[in-house]
Amino acid sequence: MTAIAPTVLATCGGLVAGDWTDSLYGPLLHHAIELAQVVGRRPRVTHINTAGGDQRHVEGAELEAARVAGVDASHVRFFPHPNIPDLRAHVLAQDVVWVSGGSLLNLLAVWRAHGLDEILREAWQRGVVLAGGSAGALCWHEGGTTASRGPDISALPDGLGLVPGSLAVHYDSDPCRRPAHQAGVASGELPGGYALEEGTGLVYQGTTLVDVVSEREGATVWRVQRTEAGGTTGVSETRIEPRLLPPLHDPAAGFAARDTAVLAASPTSAGVSHAPDAAVAITSPNGATASPASDAPSESAAMPPSHTTSPSPTPSTIEEARTPR
Repeated sequence: MTAIAPTVLATCGGLVAGDWTDSLYGPLLHHAIELAQVVGRRPRVTHINTAGGDQRHVEGAELEAARVAGVDASHVRFFPHPNIPDLRAHVLAQDVVWVSGGSLLNLLAVWRAHGLDEILREAWQRGVVLAGGSAGALCWHEGGTTASRGPDISALPDGLGLVPGSLAVHYDSDPCRRPAHQAGVASGELPGGYALEEGTGLVYQGTTLVDVVSEREGATVWRVQRTEAGGTTGVSETRIEPRLLPPLHDPAAGFAARDTAVLAASPTSAGVSHAPDAAVAITSPNGATASPASDAPSESAAMPPSHTTSPSPTPSTIEEARTPR
């Protein structure tokens, strides 16, 4: 538990396919461990698969990937009943809590029934890195859009609220996600926030977004905000170019061989600013900065919009407010 500040890594990532083993920890999961700054011992990671119903075959893949990475892994499960006698002591002893995807609605209900929501808040405050993919990214925010209620994507404004704003996931791989999230933000059911394409992630220290990362070249993160112009409510999106994480050159080397933290490219400052609709500037190593798009008249758009390129180092930005379907 040596993260320099309360830390959340919210991603669309996790395990990746291995060449010899079935699964490996992907670059985003490795980054979560690096953020914990574990030195001189094997990192401790507990996996929580509540959203997927605690399926045992998933646990097997995660344990295999952890072994290859040199990580001491464990699981917290609630089905058919809790497997950890002292849940608080177990969670507080971890370096990273990694939450996998599935039903966000079910995850939140089960966690609250067992008091895990408050335990995770305490762990976050004490320096345990809270991370995960899909539902495991949505849960840390104030709300998000989810398929938890059935095939349609709907807003769920009832997240844990450790970090401000809303989140959308699978923004490029599921064509239903974008219009549904735009509708939730435009109506005010969800606050403004961010949207993740596959392989991307947001790093928060305290409640401040300090880094935007990706394990996939060309992937994008979007800043999504509600707009009002001429009496019409819409949504503006700003394209943010993530910092590309290094590939897994030698996963078998593992974290056990590392005696120093791998944080040279990661932010080291922390702050607290609980303002989900405030402007957030993201500066990449080359100095490029993305900031929220300006208000503009709304127009209907069902498909991802075309991009405009700024002549400055600023990444491409969408400045068109849209009327959600």
